[in-house]
Amino acid sequence: MTRRVLIAGNWKMNMLRADGEALATALASGVAPGVAADLLVCPPATLIASVAAKLSGSAVSVGGQDCHMNESGAHTGDIAAAMIKDLGAGYVIVGHSERRADHAESDETVKSKASAALAAALIPIICVGETEGERDAGKAESVVGSQLRGSIPETATEDTIVIAYEPVWAIGTGRTPTVDDIAAMHSHMRQVAGSVLGGSDNLRLLYGGSVKPGNAMEILALRDVDGALVGGASLKAEDFLGIAAAAE
Repeated sequence: MTRRVLIAGNWKMNMLRADGEALATALASGVAPGVAADLLVCPPATLIASVAAKLSGSAVSVGGQDCHMNESGAHTGDIAAAMIKDLGAGYVIVGHSERRADHAESDETVKSKASAALAAALIPIICVGETEGERDAGKAESVVGSQLRGSIPETATEDTIVIAYEPVWAIGTGRTPTVDDIAAMHSHMRQVAGSVLGGSDNLRLLYGGSVKPGNAMEILALRDVDGALVGGASLKAEDFLGIAAAAE
């Protein structure tokens, strides 16, 4: 089974409109014709519409960084999946480790958000990953497996969601697991997700954790790694496009 690589950039809480539009313009003009990967950027909600406008007609798609589990209602400060879709997005990240930690999001919450995304015709990128303490205790696979089983909604199929593995201790630290560690975890994830979804041959699994142009080729060459969720390196067009080029 050939799964098309997805390189997704998570801009997190960075950039004002002028900066975001400039980066989007640089990506739209800099992406190589016939690039071998699907490219996606997930700016802050304030920038989705303007970034989508700058990327219109290019090979780069747009997504959100989070959504609420409800369609509408008295949820001050939140944003519904349909609102994100209305701004021009096609994807939304749910369950990122920073959301799980900073906002105490449970697997059940993540599942509800992913379900809302699917109902709004968005592709949820469901994030899972262990802390350093959990890995050191030999619990990495059990933790990630539990998160997968608890976070994938019943309405999902292997074609309608993306899973991103982000070892929490590697995000933004410059540290990465060994390629053997990454390969083993992604193989485990495909097995667990397959048992939940009834198959996972088409399911795209992304690796996230200090991905850079210098290490992307080695990571993307792994059998069960179908792309990357990129943080800091997605804020520079040259770095993000360098990671995309590694998909060749």
